[in-house]
Amino acid sequence: MPTNAVTWFITGASSGYGLALARHAIVRGYNVVATARSAAKLAALEALAPDRVLAQKLDVTAPDDTATAVKAAIARFGRIDVLINNAGYGMIGAVEETPEADFRAQMETNFFGAVSVTKAVLPQLRAQKGGAIVNISSMGGQLSFAGASAYSASKFALEGLSEALALEVAPFGIKVIIVEPGALRTNFSADGALKLMPAMEAYQDIVGTMRALDHDMHGSQDGDPAKAAHALDLALQADNSPLRLQIGADSIAAVRAHAEQLLRDLATWEQVGSDVRVDPNAPDAIWQHSLDAAKRDAAA
Repeated sequence: MPTNAVTWFITGASSGYGLALARHAIVRGYNVVATARSAAKLAALEALAPDRVLAQKLDVTAPDDTATAVKAAIARFGRIDVLINNAGYGMIGAVEETPEADFRAQMETNFFGAVSVTKAVLPQLRAQKGGAIVNISSMGGQLSFAGASAYSASKFALEGLSEALALEVAPFGIKVIIVEPGALRTNFSADGALKLMPAMEAYQDIVGTMRALDHDMHGSQDGDPAKAAHALDLALQADNSPLRLQIGADSIAAVRAHAEQLLRDLATWEQVGSDVRVDPNAPDAIWQHSLDAAKRDAAA
């Protein structure tokens, strides 16, 4: 039966940040549509507030699951106020170490899965004339590291989509927020959760450090998922919500340093990059100069 409470629809809600978001929403008195590939893993969450939690099986790479879950959410609560695309997984491996099939699988879940759920929910948000879409990216969606090529590619793609989406849906009263967490104390890097590509000796000194770091930091990350959930809720409630929300001191520092380096490079190479205007009086001057130089080299 529809209620007047705010409704959050969360993918990947059975563990990690998704579970923290679901618990936060329950404490706040929100309705929660908690989804995961295995609905059985959501039983304990549903038991916290049976009248306000709907557990649904949802593999974001399965369109039928998506359609069924969205339909069930509307039937139960009458609306969806906040869609949180959280489902995803990490992968470590150099480009050369990573089979193309694994690149594609990473994109299918982390990027196309979010696309599929977003497209399924958007008609409802437009009909309501309001709502929010939250795409959980990473500090790795703004910058990357050796060994994070597939993961960062999926998050960079998600952020590019989100920037365009924000402009497309703003006229309907829908906001978009990209969340860029740093290291949260979840099972993201636990044994079996983080997908490791077969190691090549040539990349041992380059990627091996990251493999070890992700393994060793499990259980000692600085970021509290519950506080990260609260931070997102504050951003959602703001009159002027940010397009991007960095969460964690590590994410804030890394994104700031990356942006500052970008600005330094922009300033250093601005003259070279700007000096490409077409000269209407001599449109072929550069081509002719290159051709003359090639002829001189050939004659030498």
